[in-house]
Amino acid sequence: MKLRNSLNFINEFFLGLSKQIRKIYLNSNIYDKKISKVNQKSLNYRPSLNILSCLVKYEKKKNKIEDFEIEDLWNNNKLGYKEIKKLNNFFWLFSIDLKSSKKISSSILDNWIKKNQRYSKNTWEIDTLSKRIISWISNSKLIYDEADHTYKKNFNKIIFKQINHLLNEINRSDNYNDKLIGCTAVILVGLSYNDEKFLDYGLNLLKKIINTSFDNEYFPKSRNIRQLTFYLKYFILIRELLKDSSSNIPDYLDEIIFHLGKAYDFVWSSSKQSFLFNGNHESDFSDFDKYLSQQKYSFKNIKNELGGYGILKNKNLIVVMDMGSNPDSKFSEHYQGGPQSIEIIYKGKKLICNSGYFQDIHNKLNLISRSSAAHSTLIIDNSSVTNFSKKKDGKILNKSNFKSFSKNIVFEKNYWLLKCSHDGFAKKYGIIHERSLEFYPEKDKFIGIDKIIKNKDFKATNFEIRFHLMPNSKVTKTQDSKTLLIELENSGWKFFSDSGPIDVETGLYFGKKNSFTENQNIYISGQTQNKDQEIRWEITKI
Repeated sequence: MKLRNSLNFINEFFLGLSKQIRKIYLNSNIYDKKISKVNQKSLNYRPSLNILSCLVKYEKKKNKIEDFEIEDLWNNNKLGYKEIKKLNNFFWLFSIDLKSSKKISSSILDNWIKKNQRYSKNTWEIDTLSKRIISWISNSKLIYDEADHTYKKNFNKIIFKQINHLLNEINRSDNYNDKLIGCTAVILVGLSYNDEKFLDYGLNLLKKIINTSFDNEYFPKSRNIRQLTFYLKYFILIRELLKDSSSNIPDYLDEIIFHLGKAYDFVWSSSKQSFLFNGNHESDFSDFDKYLSQQKYSFKNIKNELGGYGILKNKNLIVVMDMGSNPDSKFSEHYQGGPQSIEIIYKGKKLICNSGYFQDIHNKLNLISRSSAAHSTLIIDNSSVTNFSKKKDGKILNKSNFKSFSKNIVFEKNYWLLKCSHDGFAKKYGIIHERSLEFYPEKDKFIGIDKIIKNKDFKATNFEIRFHLMPNSKVTKTQDSKTLLIELENSGWKFFSDSGPIDVETGLYFGKKNSFTENQNIYISGQTQNKDQEIRWEITKI
């Protein structure tokens, strides 16, 4: 044990030393000269702004560049980290009226170039730098076309200097979102400057991202629904850039868009609902749906299970269960520990939900929202199925490993079933959790059975089965202590269980990004026993 701790200390020491040395190197004259070796090429291809609308929400009312405080734009020292990133990624250029002064627009950029010619950690991060390049080239009519020769020369030089830095750093990053944004920037520069080296590099990197980021069914290994949509947006953007510039579109890009599009239909298009599992919060992708329609993309999924999610639905009702195992640690940055958790939606209103995800990893609410107790599932001994560890860079990754198995899905006219088991509590408590959720459409009735199956390492403890409600749902206790009434905006439901005490508790709902509000959750509580147990519950429309 002492030897292992000593080795860990030595590794940490040399890792820290290596990072310090690299930090000094990136800020040195040697590195600046290295990335300053550029070919003087001219900007030839400019993408249509319509192609970028999958990433940028265009404002109906455009701003004039004259309305900005030009003199203070790069001299504001009171901005926070997020504001600095937004200012320096230049995506705000998409909100500028093209009738604005081209001279003022180019002068803003010229001032930025003079102030930021050298690498700086805050303004040359991969995602900020990549978005900046995408924005500059896409808005070249505003900031480039009518400028003089000297300005264009400096513009082209700083583009290539930033790309050189990006190529040095992008393989060091373990953030696949950053890699894809950077990949898009490299491909765009290759297209815009007729540079085959950058285009080939970007397409090869794209292929690596595809090969490493998706499971056998082309669902993101992170099991993150937001990331699925993020990937699809950028893959389609890259395809449209290649198409718009009359370049060859690789077969592997068409293939991933085809499969990822079906996954997008599975989790969003066919339901228009935000399912609150594994890093997701309430989202509205209706603008992206319009973009897909405008660009002639149409996806249709016929499966009931994908990416570890089981989804059954008809015109009135949607039932979702997390039937998947945990992702590998490197893909778990926003993973939540809620295996076998469920959501039930009736006519667009959630009857049973999960608590959602608090995205800010620097806030303690992030860990709370990741806990099993924040999900509509079984909790043993007030603990979560998964354990998380915080890295020095602030990322919180899963360090547990469990498997989901014995899946069974039935989807018939008068009978639905979602059934699955997981061994997340087996090592510590000697318990297998099996959940089955049946639905009888003719009766509008759910029957749930949570089985607690013991094995040789069984340890007796307490359990709870939670059912989270939306903040605007109302719940009323009845005198028999076995029945609760749930009132939605459009319907009423009866919750019943005689398998143990049921009660209502106030909780927190994190469905809206980085915010919370109080909600109510129903829970069944009890003690695990030295024999297999069945906890049965019913939800019926009244």
